[in-house]
Order: sequence, then C-alpha cells, then structure tokens
Amino acid sequence: MSERQTPETWHAALHRLQRDGIPHVLATQVTSAGSTPREPGARMVITIDAIFDTLGGGTFEWQTISAARACLAEQRYGLSLEAFSLGGRSGQCCGGFVNILLETFPGATHHIALFGAGHVGQEIVKLGAPLPWQLHWYDSRSDAFAGEYHQQPRLHCYSLHAAEQSVAALPANTHALVLTHNHDEDYALIKALIERNDIASIGLIGSDSKWASFAGRLKRESYSVDKIARVRSPIGRIHATKLNNKTPYAIALTVVAELLWLTDTPSAQENRGLAPQALQTLMTDSSTTTS
Repeated sequence: MSERQTPETWHAALHRLQRDGIPHVLATQVTSAGSTPREPGARMVITIDAIFDTLGGGTFEWQTISAARACLAEQRYGLSLEAFSLGGRSGQCCGGFVNILLETFPGATHHIALFGAGHVGQEIVKLGAPLPWQLHWYDSRSDAFAGEYHQQPRLHCYSLHAAEQSVAALPANTHALVLTHNHDEDYALIKALIERNDIASIGLIGSDSKWASFAGRLKRESYSVDKIARVRSPIGRIHATKLNNKTPYAIALTVVAELLWLTDTPSAQENRGLAPQALQTLMTDSSTTTS
C-alpha cells in the first residue's frame, strides 16, 4: 500500500480519525536519555497508509511506524511499549535511548446497515451518532436524506436501487436493520440478507402478523428453517416484552439498546493496560532521565 506523508498535524489527524472511526495509532515519546532527535511528549499518528507529524525521522521513526502498523494489521488494540537504543536497534548514531508508547485504536467497532430513512430510521441514526459504529444508511427515495445527516461522523448515505446489490456491498459481520417504507422492499432485503452467512444479525421492523406473512413466503420459496430463523422480528422487543409506547423515538431507543446488547461481545484479546514489568521499566527510565 502506498505511503502518504501529509502536512496535517498529529492532533488534527487524531481528532479526524477518531471522529470518522478509522483505525489508527498514536505514538508518543514518553522517555529519553542521552542524545535523541526529539524530547518526551513528541507525538505522531499512524494509519495503515499514512503518517502525520514526526518523532524526528530516521530509522528509529521507520521502526516505530512498522511496529504501529503491525499492531493495526494484527488487531492488537490498546497500549504497548517500544524501546529504542539509538545506536543499536535503530542503526542511528545519536547514542541515546527512547521509550515510545503506542496507543492503537480500532476505529469504528461495528458496522450497522440501516435500510429505511423514515421516522424510526432517523431516530436510530441520531441515537447512534455518539456510538463507535459505522452506519450505512439506505433508502430508495431520492429526497430521503436531509442535509444535516451528511455532517454526522461515521455515517454513509446510499441510494437503494436493488436489494441484492446493496446487501452484497455490505462489510462482513454487519448488523442489518430492515425498516423501509415498502413491504416488498423489506421482503427483497430480507431474502438477500439471509443468503449471506457472514451477516452478524438481521432485524425486521413490523408486527407479528407481518413477520408471519414473510416467514410463510420464505418457506414457500424453499428457504431453510435455519435461514429464516436468523431474522429477528419485531426489532426492539427487549426480553420478549412488547413496548406500549409506539413513538418513533421510543422504538428507536429499544432498537439501539438491542444493538448494544448484540454488539457487546468481549474482544479476543482483552487489554487492561501495560504489563507491570513494562510499566516499571518505563517509570524507572523516566526517573533516571529526570534525576
């Protein structure tokens, strides 16, 4: 992948990447001893194909970038500590020593596909704005999306022309919600979604009778029981209780709460901070440098 060195400062890049949910690493020089290119507090931000700001350049910086991108590629999120002797590992002649703290951020943690920009869809988008989700919003009506939504972070609006094409474009492990203004459109989307085995969850808005009708049609079209069972309908029915408040906002609240439960899975590698030995080494080096 091509390298992009940009004039954007590390703090501007950090704000933008956090806002847009793009995976990135913040590299901070936390200690120094002897002669070093920069002092503690120097920072740079690294993505898989771009770098922002500098820790001083040279082989030492290249190795920092390489270590950061290894964290991104291997999805090792959280904190890690890299130590560089500027004359040994780095191949530089400064003769100093630095510790670099790498903070690796996963960006948006989940993809949510929302089919339908009606009243409930609009409330779901508003409620989802502060959450670390990438929202993919579809509607077949040309005037469905108001201008204000195009400014919302991590939100992408698309025209829905063909259910199969739109569903095929979704990232793997997407959580899909179907709530368009048209039942035929809903049904076409459900058919396309259950054909993809890598969709994380499928939710359909509507009454019990609507789902009974859809399930009957799917059976008659020879869809298996397992495929049909993947659909959750109605959405937002937390713990199988029915909601008396039918306002769009109330329904959206239950839908977002349900999504939070569905997406709240512990990561394979839980990271609670630096290892005690690494932290002890860091604090020892820091006290030696400042004494």
